[in-house]
Amino acid sequence: MRVLGLDVGRRRIGVAVSDPSQLIAQSLETVLADSAAKAIQRIARLAEDYQVGRIVVGLPLRMDGSEGEQAGHVRHFAAKLGQVVRVPIVFWDERLSTVEAERLMIEAGVKREHRRRRIDAFAAAIILQEYLDSQPRVGSAAPDS
Repeated sequence: MRVLGLDVGRRRIGVAVSDPSQLIAQSLETVLADSAAKAIQRIARLAEDYQVGRIVVGLPLRMDGSEGEQAGHVRHFAAKLGQVVRVPIVFWDERLSTVEAERLMIEAGVKREHRRRRIDAFAAAIILQEYLDSQPRVGSAAPDS
């Protein structure tokens, strides 16, 4: 089962997807968010096309862990998405994911104009990878006590 990851912004939504074994996240695309209905329709289509079993939505928390206006926007968008898709939606702390995405893209030598177009999808991949890394692996041995 694959997992879809979202970095929801007011103008763009980064989308990432996991491999079927849920080990690796990769950036997929950036969806324009100027029309929430169209964005939700596109994301629902991607969820169907990739046969995802879960959607992970990055929740932008403040550094003190509290939620601000943008977190409310993300929760509202996820609630609307939840009315369309038939898979669980979970939230994941996304603090500094866009900063990390930009840093990694700069280190990789990605030019500024290319970074601007891909940063949201790359941030979604970071959010999704952090989520995947936190999940217990089926069949993994328990550490010795």
